[in-house]
Amino acid sequence: MLKVLFVCLGNICRSPAAEGVFRNLCQKQGTASRFVIDSAGTAAYHVGASPDARMQAAARSRGVELGGLRGRQTVVDDFHKFDIIIAMDASNMANLQGLKPATSTAQLVMMLDYGHSTLQEVPDPYYGGADGFEQVLDLLEDACLDFHRQFVSH
Repeated sequence: MLKVLFVCLGNICRSPAAEGVFRNLCQKQGTASRFVIDSAGTAAYHVGASPDARMQAAARSRGVELGGLRGRQTVVDDFHKFDIIIAMDASNMANLQGLKPATSTAQLVMMLDYGHSTLQEVPDPYYGGADGFEQVLDLLEDACLDFHRQFVSH
């Protein structure tokens, strides 16, 4: 079983969307039992909060339900609990690298290391309009599908 953690800043937009998109994909592909899937944020701004209502609405329109998720902050134990920790952008990657203990065996990667986008980071849609949430979901669907293909074939 592969344990995957998706990480953004506040854990209310990008990382819960990635968790939901990937969980939905695994359920559709019949591979849900092969993964443990979670999300977290590098900051404590939204601990205990539901995902952003705009992200929930955009995800729901694609058949992905995020309402049951709650924000949490990344902790040192995550580096021992998860096999792969996936950052949405370089700033969060730097935060994760600073938190990662020397004894960790978790692999740190960027979300857009997967998929076909020419972007290197998943942009934060929080301060923008509805099209930003749609763009994030497009990027996450593509990257999650590629990630799934690579790890299910192993």
